[in-house]
Order: sequence, then C-alpha cells, then structure tokens
Amino acid sequence: MAKNMESLLEQMTLEEKIAQLMQLATFFYKGAAGDGEITGPLEDMGISNDVVRNSGSVLGASGAWEVANIQREHLAENRLGIPLLMMADIVHGFKTIFPVPLAIGCSWDAELAEKSAEIAAKEASVSGVHVTFAPMVDLVRDPRWGRVMESTGEDPYLNSVFAKAFVRGFQGEDLTNDTHRVAACVKHFAAYGAPEGGRDYNTVNMSERQLRESYLPAYKAALDEGCEMVMTAFNTVDGIPASGNKKLMRDLLREEWGFDGVMISDWGAVKELIPHGVAEDEREAALKGLEAGVDIEMMTACYAKNLEDLVASGELSEALIDESVLRILNLKNKLGLFENPYRGTSEELEKEVIMSEEHRQVAKELAIKSSVLLKNEQVLPLNKEQKIALIGPFAQNGDVLGPWSWQGSKEAAVQVYDGLLAKISEANLLVAQGSDIEAITDEQLTEALETAKEADVIVLALGEASEMSGEGGCRADIHLPEAQLKLVAKIRELGKPVVTVLFNGRPLDLHGVIAESAALLEAWYPGTEAGSAIADLLFGDANPSGRLTMSFPYSVGQIPVYYNCFNTGRPQGENKQERYVTHYLDIPNEPLLPFGYGLSYTTFAYSDMSLSADSLTENSSLDVTVNVTNTGERAGEETVQFYIRDLSGEIARPLKELKGYEKVWLEPGETKQITFTITEDQLRYYHSDLSFQSDKGKFHAMIGPNSNELTIKEFVLNK
Repeated sequence: MAKNMESLLEQMTLEEKIAQLMQLATFFYKGAAGDGEITGPLEDMGISNDVVRNSGSVLGASGAWEVANIQREHLAENRLGIPLLMMADIVHGFKTIFPVPLAIGCSWDAELAEKSAEIAAKEASVSGVHVTFAPMVDLVRDPRWGRVMESTGEDPYLNSVFAKAFVRGFQGEDLTNDTHRVAACVKHFAAYGAPEGGRDYNTVNMSERQLRESYLPAYKAALDEGCEMVMTAFNTVDGIPASGNKKLMRDLLREEWGFDGVMISDWGAVKELIPHGVAEDEREAALKGLEAGVDIEMMTACYAKNLEDLVASGELSEALIDESVLRILNLKNKLGLFENPYRGTSEELEKEVIMSEEHRQVAKELAIKSSVLLKNEQVLPLNKEQKIALIGPFAQNGDVLGPWSWQGSKEAAVQVYDGLLAKISEANLLVAQGSDIEAITDEQLTEALETAKEADVIVLALGEASEMSGEGGCRADIHLPEAQLKLVAKIRELGKPVVTVLFNGRPLDLHGVIAESAALLEAWYPGTEAGSAIADLLFGDANPSGRLTMSFPYSVGQIPVYYNCFNTGRPQGENKQERYVTHYLDIPNEPLLPFGYGLSYTTFAYSDMSLSADSLTENSSLDVTVNVTNTGERAGEETVQFYIRDLSGEIARPLKELKGYEKVWLEPGETKQITFTITEDQLRYYHSDLSFQSDKGKFHAMIGPNSNELTIKEFVLNK
C-alpha cells in the first residue's frame, strides 16, 4: 500500500479527524451539479464549510463528470490531500437494472446473482462510485414490510449463500487493482427484517438465541466473504437502537467476529437515538454512537458538532476517534484512492459499458430465472397464432424496475407490450389499460371488456406501483388494489382463458386473482428487460424455473408465516375440525404457497431416495441420494431441495431447515441422481447457553421440489 495510514493520522488535527467521520449528500460539495445551493442545508445541519472541506465521504454521487469534479475541488482545498469516498445505493443494478433481490433469490442461482453484482459494480465504478450499500441480507417473514423486496427471503441458509455471492460480485478478488469493482456494505445490522407489525423502522424484539440462529448467519457469511463495510439498522435490538448498541457492535461484531472494517450508520440513525429515547440530545447521541463503534455518521451532524467537546471534557477518548478514522483511511488506501482519487471513473467507458447489450442479456436471463410460475391450467405456454388481449396497468408501463433503481430508466425498460409484439404480429396483439394502479373508470373498464371479447386468450398485467414497496412502503392490506380486483372479476365473467402476470415487491394475498386466473406468473419487478423476459416465458421460449424464497400467505392474519417454524405441544392433525389444537377457526394454518414452490412447463418425479448409512458421528458423514426424472415433454430445470429436522433437541427445533439444494437441467425422459452429504456440523444449533453444538438422537433427511412435498428418511447422530 502506498501510504502509511498511521503516519497520516498523526498529521491530522482533531477537527480534521472528526470531519472524516461525516458523510454528506452530493449537493454539499463544490463541483457537483447544482453547485452553490448549499447555504440552507449547511445552516440547517449546523455544520461549517470547514467540515465539508475535511469530510470523508459523499452520499449519492454518480456520473463520471460530477464525481471527478467533486473530487478535484475537494483535493484542491483539503490540507492533507485526503480523497473522498463516493458511496451510493447500487442494490440491484446501476443503470442496467436487474430484478429486485427478492426475485433474484427466487432464481436460486448464486452464480447469476454474483454476475449481476459484478455488472452493477462495473457500471457504478466507471461512473465514479467506490462503495455500494449492498447487499441487504435481512431475513424477512412479514410481507407487509416494504423492504422485503430488498432481501432474498425467509431462510438463513439461502440468504447466506446469496450474501456471499453478492459480495464476490461487487468486490471481486482484488479490490485494490480491479477498478471495475466496488466495496460492499452489508446491511442492516441487525435484524432490521423483523419489525413489529411489518412497519418500517419499528421495534424488533427477540431473544439473543433466535437472533444468532436465524438473523445473524447471513451477515456473518457476507463478512466471511470479505465484505468491507457494515451499515447499522434503524431498529432497536433488545431495547437498544442498533446505532448505539455497544453489545451488538463492539462486543459481537468487532470483538467476537473480529470485524475491523468500516461501520456506517443508516441515514440519520445516530441522531435518531434521541427520539428512540436513549439519548437526551445530540451530544449524548454522538457519544453513544461512537462508543458503540459507528465510524461514519450519515447525514446528521452529531459527531461534527459534539465530539471535540466530548474529548475536551474527558468523556470520550480521542483514541476511539483515531480507531474510526484509521479504518476509513485504510479503506481509502485499499481502494487505491491516494494514488488514483478518480479510481475507475471514465466518461468514455460510461458510454461503452453502461447498458451494454451484454449487460442487458444478463438482466434478461436473470429476469427469466427469477420469475415463478404459480399456477398453470394447461393455458401456458401461449400459441403465437392466438389472438391475445394484453390488459392492465402494467401492459404499457415502464414502472417495472422496482425500488432502489435510482439510476435506472423507466423509458429504457422493455414494456410487456413491446416484449410480446416482438414475438407475434400486431394484428394478433390487442391492448387496453383496463385500470390505473389504484383507480378504475367506467371508460377504462368498457374498453378492456370490448378488447378482451376480440381475443382468444387474455393476459392481465397487474401489480403494485414500485412506490408501494421498498423503504417506507409498508402495507397492512397486501391484496392487489381494489381497482385491479374489479378488473379481474369483470374480465373473468367473459369465460375466456386468463393469464395473469404480477409485478410486485412482496408476496401478496392472492385472493381475487389466483382462482380467477387459469395461469399466474409472478414476475416481481423484473428490471430493464422485463418485457422481453416475460414474452419468452409466456410463449415457451424459456421454461419457468423460479422457486419462491418467501411464503405467500393465505391471509394477512397468518403473518408471520414461514416454512421453518416450530411445532407446538398441540399441533393440528388431519382432523381440521378438532378444536383444542393450534389453528384458526376461519383460515388454514398453512400459507397459500410455500417456500420453495414453483411450477414448470414440464414435470419432475422423485424416486429411490436412500441413505448411505443410517447413522453418523462427529467424525463421519452420510450421503443422501435421490433420482429426479423429467416426466414431461419439455426440457427444464428443477431445483432439488434438501431439508433436515432434528426430532428432539435441548431447544425445540424447526419442523424443517434447508441445508442444501441443487439445480439440475433435464431433457424429457432424462433421470439424474442427486447426492447431498450430511455432516455433524450441519446439525448444530444455538442452545440455551448460546453454545453452538449438536444433540445426539434421531433426525429426518428430506428431499423434494418444495418445502411441503418432501420424501423423508430417518437417521441417527451418535455422540
């Protein structure tokens, strides 16, 4: 590394050190677009031009021209020539937008997920970004929460697989020399995905054992893969907001896990210690934030206004500030910014790289693999000679990118209509809007019905506007909007085959649409190549292979509903009328569609499941094998899922836990044998004393196409 960071730190004044801990939005900086309009924000935050001049990082800067200008102006005024870190939310693509992460999870394709992150990093880096606030690995079980779209689902094992894949894609193998990569920042630490009531920023309350077993593994997986940064969560953890939680950040993250990278607050989270009720004022918030280990304060000025005084009063050791500053300087050094502060930034490469045909093709492939066929009564794939009526608010709508696609272009996204039109003649494709997202007029409905009457089959393009999910996009009622349900009901009365394509950022309550549709394709927010991917799927040029990574509830009243739940002392049996067991009087216990579920245009059969032995020890293993056969007439890809259940533990264990999976491509009539290996370490869990170990006794090994349809074999762990 080119510079000695400890030597540089020694040259810095306390004021300069504190400013390094400050992250400000782009508009504060000279050289930015709209330069010169910073007087108001500076006054509102109570910070000086000196703080801006010495600050350490920028939020939301992108575009080679703007980033280079900001960095150039900054270096001209910074006494020690310390470059800025440029950070941004590059979550599921930069300008080439991939499906939202929940959809990517449904691909069960870690290699393709890694490729999407690599492409996002390349496009972002040539536009001047050094750090992305991704991956978000929060485990999610409540679809009311808007940010489930940013997670990969409800399973800790699968989330860990994708966490590693995203980090590899963003950072590559040599972050210093590979300037087409960016540093990753795993978020939100910790347990942000479990807010009470599914309401953003709300209280999280769980035992430390549950936290370690279900919610922490994916963060740890990202850090084990070398993730450079961690972002704190907005929520409380055991009553203490994460951004001021010393036990969580210092004791667990830094001491126990050995993380020595940069920790950043989420937007305004340090100052939010005040309304949380754990800090009296900004001074106390600054003290608690830094003592907890938060290195960078994002978009509030508690550190800038109070740390110097806290050091002077003896309440805060300057050594803690030095630790944080050194971590920031080391990251800048690792990114090579002292030698090349314009790292990777290139207006020429922007024109060549961004939205390239290669990138769009990968986006299309991932959109195809992320879509999940939820129902098909022999109506799909469509015949290209049929007359098709495309109806609904998403028929000719570019709002298919989803939240956290701030650099994406809705105008550049392939609409469903254009995707279908590329496959069939204009004479065979009729179109009508049918309704708006949340409103419908008599004129729209009349036009839709008249259009539908002329067609052989009707494709309904329905869903949520992107603003209805994502951060702040929580919904208590997770049905489709009433206007669209009215459209579905009226179209269904025509008695023609209805194929519904859904665009949404969360599992929905599908009443009012699934029974009314002959086929249902969950497309999520597919990204830039939405229309072309959906057309391939609808016409059978691609075979659906996506599998759900988050359960679809039968009713919002079940939430949270997830596959890896515990049994009760009074489980519901086959007699659904029995009263004194765990059940609802008015709805099933089970979700409408389970974790791992998804259909194909072919069928698969599982047979001859066997174990290589009926027991194992701490020093041995056993193999579980199964034959999978394509029993249909089309080639297709199956996701073979492997689960384990511990039948008797010191702590009650889940009914099933995903421990592995394999994607297998099979030609019609082809059979392949799939093998999973069981070792003792896969059987470990956190006990009541938080020790991580296994229990001897009986276990079930389970294999099948989803978490509900499983073949079971029993084995024993001897210790």
